[in-house]
Amino acid sequence: MVSSRTSAAEKEMGGAVKREKRYRAHQGFGDYHGGVTGAHTYFYADEAKCDQHMETFLHCIDASSGSSDDGFSAIKLTALARPQFLVRFSEVLVKWRRFFHQMAAEQGQAGWAVLDTKLELEKLQEALANFGIASKAESQQWFTGTRSTVDLLDWNSLFDSRIKLSRPLLIPNRKTGQLEPLLSHFSEEEELQMKRVLQRMDILAKRAMEKGVRLMVDAEQSYFQPAISHLTVETQRRFNKSQPIIYNTYQCYLKEAYNNVTGDVERSRREGWHFGTKLVRGAYMEQERERAAQMGYEDPINPTYEKTNEMYHRCLDYILEEIKHSRKASVMVASHNEDTVKFTLRRMMELGIHPSDKKVCFGQLLGMCDQITFPLGQAGFPVYKYVPYGPVNEVLPYLSRRAQENRGFMQRANRERDLLWKEVKRRLLTGNLFSH
Repeated sequence: MVSSRTSAAEKEMGGAVKREKRYRAHQGFGDYHGGVTGAHTYFYADEAKCDQHMETFLHCIDASSGSSDDGFSAIKLTALARPQFLVRFSEVLVKWRRFFHQMAAEQGQAGWAVLDTKLELEKLQEALANFGIASKAESQQWFTGTRSTVDLLDWNSLFDSRIKLSRPLLIPNRKTGQLEPLLSHFSEEEELQMKRVLQRMDILAKRAMEKGVRLMVDAEQSYFQPAISHLTVETQRRFNKSQPIIYNTYQCYLKEAYNNVTGDVERSRREGWHFGTKLVRGAYMEQERERAAQMGYEDPINPTYEKTNEMYHRCLDYILEEIKHSRKASVMVASHNEDTVKFTLRRMMELGIHPSDKKVCFGQLLGMCDQITFPLGQAGFPVYKYVPYGPVNEVLPYLSRRAQENRGFMQRANRERDLLWKEVKRRLLTGNLFSH
């Protein structure tokens, strides 16, 4: 449980590492099932239990391969890694990105879109020297080539190499003016945890590739998600070179969803791998808002359902444009929303994306929204049913929450039933029961 553990590195420093509020343990949220409407979450027992979860996922990949020629299998990283490690790693990633945006604000770029934000290299090197982070000679070794600016992707790649250094990396707290450690050394235990979770993902990705199954990494709570997304992208870089095997999941109820999507698409372009994604609205809204209110940080969720819809369609449209222009992107539209499905079909037609291209597929939960699933399949679109599995005492509460969440769609199902019955009666009266 997240609330029960403190990292060894923090203990070594006497608790001197200041934690971002979102990434602190909170006793009331040790059980992170609470307030979750549409997803299953895992408790950490030990590394052996993580290995057992991996074996279960391997069986699931095999089952998916046996039931479909082009199937999917979903995994959760909280089943494969200690949640406290994911929280701690997420905090490090967020601090590193925030420092970039703070420096961008000083260069007059506050609030700019992530791909438009570029730091002038000379000013960046001066700032790093002034803060005592690195001399100009040191920072010149970090930035190679003839570039004159540094964007967030360049900055993040710098983090990937700097994290391996033995001495702590210090960054300034802009409020206090004091230098603080971005990360005290990961303990040996945490280094091992990092290696183990990457090894487990590697094993799962190799099995998926062997079996012709695509692997979806589910999104989870926002205080886990930066680490989950980072580890997923690292796996995509290795396994999506010729086709999209690994799919990352983006939660469009998050305010930062569009920046996350556009940043990762741009990285896939620069490095030449296939971008695979599942777009969802999100399953942790109530819990996220309650936790933010209790712990005193900004609510990460869009303020209204309408804003979430706008975000979903904005992210989806960006990916569809990428499919049209590069053909190296694929998306699962995981939605029970009829308007979103209609929006996708209209944009596919406008952009000339044909169902047979198999770049766009749709997904709904098994037993729900069949009035959306079946017409899509009959029209030739790739469409999948998400099949939950596990102990009955865990699966039934999950399904009941999803049924409650989707109770509005039952009215649409009734309408679909009424239309079908009307059509049956029309054909009976005209004597054309088995013809159009």
